[in-house]
Amino acid sequence: MSASPTPSPTPSPSSSPRLARLPFFYGWVVIAVAFVTMGIGVNTRTAFSLLFPPILAEFGWDRGRTAAAFSIGFIAAITYSPAIGMFMDRWGPRLVIPFGAVLVSTGMILATFVTQPWHLDLTMGVLVGGGSIFLSYMGHSLFLPYWFVRRRGLALGIAFSGVGAGSIILFPWLQGLITRVGWRQACWVMAGLLLVTVLPPNLLLQRRRPEDLGLRPDGESPSASPLHARIHMDNIVDHAWAATDWTLARALRTMRFWWLFLASASCLYAWYAIQVHQTKYLGEIGFSPEVAAYALGLVGLTGSVGQIALGYLSDRIGREWVWTISALGFVLCYVLLLMMRQSPTPVLLYLMIAAQGLLGYGFASVSSAIMMEIFQGRHYGAIVGVLGISGSLGAGLGPWVTGTLYDRTGSYTLAFCLAIALSLFSIVCVWLAAPRKVRVVAGQVARLQAQRRKQGQEQTA
Repeated sequence: MSASPTPSPTPSPSSSPRLARLPFFYGWVVIAVAFVTMGIGVNTRTAFSLLFPPILAEFGWDRGRTAAAFSIGFIAAITYSPAIGMFMDRWGPRLVIPFGAVLVSTGMILATFVTQPWHLDLTMGVLVGGGSIFLSYMGHSLFLPYWFVRRRGLALGIAFSGVGAGSIILFPWLQGLITRVGWRQACWVMAGLLLVTVLPPNLLLQRRRPEDLGLRPDGESPSASPLHARIHMDNIVDHAWAATDWTLARALRTMRFWWLFLASASCLYAWYAIQVHQTKYLGEIGFSPEVAAYALGLVGLTGSVGQIALGYLSDRIGREWVWTISALGFVLCYVLLLMMRQSPTPVLLYLMIAAQGLLGYGFASVSSAIMMEIFQGRHYGAIVGVLGISGSLGAGLGPWVTGTLYDRTGSYTLAFCLAIALSLFSIVCVWLAAPRKVRVVAGQVARLQAQRRKQGQEQTA
């Protein structure tokens, strides 16, 4: 895999001996904290799908207008994205992630006082949706890839699978809470849960890079520096690209940046279009609110398995192949949803859940790895911060466009077909971005070395 972005300092005398006594690499502690943070933080935002039906029932607003609050959250995230990379570079996750938790919990509390659609835009949108970027895939992508190189896909898959593990626990419980005491009280409970579970571990444990503690990625021994450097140079395909000091300005002038931008925007459009509207859609075609909430949680649970498995697979076969599998998972998910309109059977429901979770959610385990492997360097945070605009744009447009198309046509058919087309488009974009042509994954290093030996033999002959 790829080389460490910055030279490793001499191990800190105060921290290295203590950490050396741990029976495992401290990076796994960082992954565990991220697992919990995302399990609560991301699902607090996703809970909008459960709050959506009772808010519609109470206020009688248009579906597209109400769903726009979720979309506005991602528009707000667009304004946060360029700054979050700089915040992370300056203050690290110990302050940035707790700041996001405070924003989101404040939004959940203030949402209980809404009386107009624009109130919902500010609370569930700007504060909850926008603030969640600090806690979600975007925020964690700014520092988690530094901790692992050879097992980067697997480690990211485990961290991001916290979203699924949290969803299967939180969503059925939250739906029951909404049914018993109302959606406002449920918002208060979620706000309190977020603060209690996210603030302490992040304030106490989180660090940005292994070098901050005198450690190396993957738990490599600091004394093995020459070998470590040589091993991690073996995966570089384009040495000129890898040697470039990538600034934001340089990255913006490359087509790889824009192919990644389009790939992320289109894939996240498909992801969030269904995430927001799924509960309402399932209720309309005949499933009970409890089953719809369980389905949303089960998507997250299967997503946990998918992210870990596909993250591991991406370390073996390459990031583009796993992205393709994930995008095709969303295609299958939407096809099954269209079929369920005519035949809302449990079999189709579970197939849809598997397609969306086991396959579709695998995208999360490779997206940040791809960005690191293409634009690794001192300015990685700033570059990813701007690339994050693409994800927020796609995630914001998905729910709003889907709701608007429903309001105009009275059906989700056109909206679902659009999501299918964008999923396929994202596959084309990621292959054109071609991270494999910059650095190959660990499982492909032997093949790359064999090709180099063959080329050397041919040149000698």
